[in-house]
Amino acid sequence: MKRLPALSAAVGLALLTACTAGTENSAPSVPAGSANHDPVTIEFWHGFSADNELKAFDDTLAGFKQKYPWITVKATKAVQDDQILQAVRGGNPPDVALSFTTDSVAEFCKAGIFQDLNPYLAASKIDPATLFPPVIAEYTQYQGKRCVMPMLADAYGLYYNKKLMKGSQPPKTLSELAGLAKKLTVKDDKGDIEVAGFVPTSQMYENAPIHTGVMVGAKWTNPDGTSAIGSDPQWKKLMTWQKELADWYGYDKLEKFRKSFGDEWSADNPFNKGKVAMAIDGEWRNAMLASDAPGVDYGTAPLPVADDQQDRYGAGFITGTVIGIPRGARHQEAAWDLVEYLTTDTDALVKLSNAIRNVPSTLPALRSPDLDKDPNFQTFLDIFANPNSSTLPANVNSVFNQQTMQEAQIQWESGRATDLDALLADVDKKINDKLKLTAGG
Repeated sequence: MKRLPALSAAVGLALLTACTAGTENSAPSVPAGSANHDPVTIEFWHGFSADNELKAFDDTLAGFKQKYPWITVKATKAVQDDQILQAVRGGNPPDVALSFTTDSVAEFCKAGIFQDLNPYLAASKIDPATLFPPVIAEYTQYQGKRCVMPMLADAYGLYYNKKLMKGSQPPKTLSELAGLAKKLTVKDDKGDIEVAGFVPTSQMYENAPIHTGVMVGAKWTNPDGTSAIGSDPQWKKLMTWQKELADWYGYDKLEKFRKSFGDEWSADNPFNKGKVAMAIDGEWRNAMLASDAPGVDYGTAPLPVADDQQDRYGAGFITGTVIGIPRGARHQEAAWDLVEYLTTDTDALVKLSNAIRNVPSTLPALRSPDLDKDPNFQTFLDIFANPNSSTLPANVNSVFNQQTMQEAQIQWESGRATDLDALLADVDKKINDKLKLTAGG
């Protein structure tokens, strides 16, 4: 699906939800679903907006109507997190809401914006540990509260243009990626980039540290919640590699080239245009290429890994769509029927996955013979199931932590910062200072 940048989508969350923990409604008396079949209409807000997404979602809701004919779902499209938050705070929430922003989950749970779903799961005899891959738990719950459920997932890998690769195989290590990037890059007589083998800087579309850290197995936090960025040598390894490749291109040349690109979500994406040979992206790019650039002969592969971590090859960054029942929902039992259907019904998940090319989020759906598994999409199914794949665990300061780290990466790769150890120590200080403020809020 078309993803909003994680940092911008959650930007107002902390301000809207600060210091409101403990205000969520108690679980309804019949948490397993609607016990009677009295006709009821429920409000459902979601962020889908593209025509193919809306059709797929309407088809899925039609399947729900067949199973629960007494429940009518009134869906509102293109809703963002700030609208959900404002509705909950104003006492007029939808019955069910969907978010594309896993950065919001910790605050959703902590502030009671969405209800704890553990009582519903227990009453419905659903065991998340056997239904979902383990990585799901890290972005659907916070401090024991599972206030959202996963509804489709995203996995990040490497896309490569077969024509530009000229027979080369996709790289498996960072040194192979750097070597191939140099080999495939084309410059004009002024040294300006015409075709880049790979753009290594953190400002390139999906190259944010939240996605690239998995290539070296980097950690964000220590067990006590403090920042691990300065003490984990893997971040230094990743940033040293990035800067060496950026310096080979010339940072100014890379920025000039990057700023010539079209919108990431449009047909003018440089990968579509043959301007970039290899790029980090999510599984949804398969559908976009089919729609916007059907003539591009491409392949997909897992992200390259550090040269000393080749046993981790196959892993990637995992995130996804989440859905739950907001505080104050008027029809909680029917709302749970919809949430349960959209997140656990194998046929519904498979049909949605086939239509919009997101990864189905349950193990039975991943194994379904009805799931379309062409080779380029299979790559992302394998990444999702890989035990070394990781996500960013729910954190109340998730947005701040990512912004702080990316700002440091920009300083480093641009040459404005020259002492990497000091830079990363400063990242730790800023994150830990913010954590102290949050803990006292």
